[in-house]
Amino acid sequence: MSKTDPFPSLLRAFFYEWLVEQRNASIHTVRSYRDTWRLYLRFVAQRAGKKVAVITLADLTASEVAAFLSHAEHDRGGTIGTRNCRLAAIRSFFHFVATKYPPSIAQCVEILNIPIKRAPVSEPCYLDPAEVTAILAQPDRSTIEGMRDHALLSFLYNSGARIQEALDLCPEAIRFESPSCVRLTGKGRKERICPLWPETVLLLSKLLERQPRAPDQRLFVNRYGEPLSASGVRFKLAAYVRAAAETTPTLRAKHVTPHAFRHATAVHLISAGVDVTVIRSWLGHVSLDTRHALNNAKECWPETADISQSGRVPSHYRYLAIIARTQRRPSRHLYRRQQGSGRCRLDARPAASA
Repeated sequence: MSKTDPFPSLLRAFFYEWLVEQRNASIHTVRSYRDTWRLYLRFVAQRAGKKVAVITLADLTASEVAAFLSHAEHDRGGTIGTRNCRLAAIRSFFHFVATKYPPSIAQCVEILNIPIKRAPVSEPCYLDPAEVTAILAQPDRSTIEGMRDHALLSFLYNSGARIQEALDLCPEAIRFESPSCVRLTGKGRKERICPLWPETVLLLSKLLERQPRAPDQRLFVNRYGEPLSASGVRFKLAAYVRAAAETTPTLRAKHVTPHAFRHATAVHLISAGVDVTVIRSWLGHVSLDTRHALNNAKECWPETADISQSGRVPSHYRYLAIIARTQRRPSRHLYRRQQGSGRCRLDARPAASA
């Protein structure tokens, strides 16, 4: 590599000065960009027949980027969404280069003009109550691993959390006393408060008794005490779904991922009559398109009112009906700050009529 080639210093400045210092990007964004550039540099080096250490800025042409995106989608078996994520990481770098190294601006413009690929929009996969129950029944709760998996899946269904939000959970973010709730940090590092059902609190408490963790340590860990990964959870869930499909055949036709529990939470809340604004706050959505969910929710729990009145079902089903009664001004009446504390409590009182 030429001593005057600016690529090494530009790439370092992009990660350390731009992403971390100036943009204050999350660790997940930095890792995603890092993985993209690791794959991209290896791809370019292989095609050019040189080592990664001698790649120059001139080697990173628009044609190479297009070839890499095709490789990521077709040869590596990635989705269009993955392809677009790779492109976003590369474009972000060349946006940075265009301002820091003007001689390469023509090269940057060519790369920045590579379009985002449109992907077909499929219907979200969600789980029926019977399917959720069948999956939750699979972990062997007599073992610490089964207890952990059952608690994690139950927490995903209760909170509607994204998988990484759940895996980042620490005991200090959970309020175990009544009214129980959890503080989640979602996309953009936005915090939100979600109520917890008594069954979920009990599961988390028993897990901590069996496997104690410090207040600031991750709650869900593997046998070596290291935090679980999202890919590890998907692997375990796939095994539980296959086992549950033996008694619940409808699971065989569904692609069940941890995110399916999030969809199930939204659909079941809508089925119980919970206002969309409450669901948006619960799940941490900026906006929520409920057309598909509403159409399916009517078929999902056609007898929600009867379920919520029965004393023979878990309390979380009855809990949905309580939330549904706080419809007129949910943002004011669903959550209230306790006097003299920063904690949030559930207020199930219906709003006063206008």
